[in-house]
Amino acid sequence: MLGKYRDRMDRALLFLFVVLILSLFMPANASAADGADLKVSVLKYEPIPAEIGEYVTVWVKVENLGYAKADDLSVRIVPEYPFSIDSSDNELVNIGILSPDNAAVEEFRLYTDAAANQGVGTIEVFYQEDSGGTWFKKEFDIRVGSDTFDSKGTLQLSGTPLKEPEVLMPGDTGTISFTLRNSATEYTITIDDEQYDTNARIQSASLNGVEGVKVTTGSYYGNGLIGPGESVDLTYNIEIDEDTPDGTYYLDFSIVGSSHSYNNNWRIPVKVDSSSVRVIPSKPLALENGEVVLEFDVANIHPNTLSSVSVELEAEGIEFSPSEYFIGSMDADELFTIEISAKAVSEDISFPVDLVVNANYRNGLNEHTEQVDVRQLQHHVVADESGTGAHIAFVLLVVIGAGAYILYKRRMKKEQE
Repeated sequence: MLGKYRDRMDRALLFLFVVLILSLFMPANASAADGADLKVSVLKYEPIPAEIGEYVTVWVKVENLGYAKADDLSVRIVPEYPFSIDSSDNELVNIGILSPDNAAVEEFRLYTDAAANQGVGTIEVFYQEDSGGTWFKKEFDIRVGSDTFDSKGTLQLSGTPLKEPEVLMPGDTGTISFTLRNSATEYTITIDDEQYDTNARIQSASLNGVEGVKVTTGSYYGNGLIGPGESVDLTYNIEIDEDTPDGTYYLDFSIVGSSHSYNNNWRIPVKVDSSSVRVIPSKPLALENGEVVLEFDVANIHPNTLSSVSVELEAEGIEFSPSEYFIGSMDADELFTIEISAKAVSEDISFPVDLVVNANYRNGLNEHTEQVDVRQLQHHVVADESGTGAHIAFVLLVVIGAGAYILYKRRMKKEQE
């Protein structure tokens, strides 16, 4: 029994010794972040949209953003209906070694079923870092349309896209509306002795966001005809991230019309500006004997109209009337003067006291409340001069009365002589 116990102790000590030796050779900062960090995306596909009953080529991009190489990288594509792979031999591609900060692009050829409906199809892309390792999956959408329409109507963007609000602030939501008009003026057109109708179709209409500006409305897929001179209105919702810097951002508005010959792409500017309401004192910020009427100039320095604008003041031990001064709508660069009464309601106030200026307003449907300024509110004690004035007036009356009495006595004396 003692020998068995010694054998166990020897094995345990040997195990601890091996672990200690291995730990000496392992990097002190080793972590999962030191491995390959793979990012998979669909670089592009052609044609756009994928034509019903035809082949579509998809380019899959794999990037290694990590700190170590992928030793045996493989990529496999698994399409869902209406797509199918042209050959099972082409379903999986072994890329091999992919070093850090490098990328590989692989091409896959898919067939779009002839009975497919217009809309969106999905493909699944699997990737494996090492042979025998875990497969990871990402899904991507591919638009499905048709290139068989003979209509010759052309869709044009009519006027300027309508934005509400016109200029957004960080954290705002808004809308962008487009009017697409069929520019044809006749119902038919003859080309090379062949007659075509001039109806227009919208196979798809997509608005794509950029970093900081997100489009939350999906693509539009039209099923009807737009006759010559007729139009259709499309509206998309957008969101501005809270940390988006001020500036102009360009969204891509893409239209697939009756065929690929009638596709359009427009860059739509979206302005982000965090400027809002400024509240500026136009008289000294000081109470006299515990009360005063404060005056402020309120300016809208945002590029578009703000609605429901109001101003609130806060200061410890001070009561304001009105408690919230409501102004209403203010155009860009509009200036409005307000007066707010202030009265000390506490005897235990240590002046100067912080005067907090808050502004409330709406940009479109977005409500904002922000602290726009902090000032110092002073206090002055002014002597009551009403009693002194009355005393001086009384003395003047006495002097005048005495003078009049003396003159009267002199006249009487002269008359008696």
